[in-house]
Amino acid sequence: MIAMSVIVMLVLSLWLVAALIGAVFKLTFAIVGGVLGVLGWLFGLVIGGIALVVVAPLVVLAMLPLFLPVLLLAALIWLVVRAARGPAPTQPSSAH
Repeated sequence: MIAMSVIVMLVLSLWLVAALIGAVFKLTFAIVGGVLGVLGWLFGLVIGGIALVVVAPLVVLAMLPLFLPVLLLAALIWLVVRAARGPAPTQPSSAH
């Protein structure tokens, strides 16, 4: 009976050591994967920002014919409202 309990304890201790080694590997790869994931996220953010800086002006220029009538109408309304207001009132000089 003692021999059988020693064998069971030996097998369970090996099992525990293997589980501990597996947990250490899992934790190590999780940390490495997390760090690489964050680095990949930052790299993608930088590349996406550079692409946005390059592509956004081209998109605006491509959309200009579509928005040109709206911009001209807004400029016309602004000019009419500005002309209807008259000249800006002048402040009296407070020089002593």
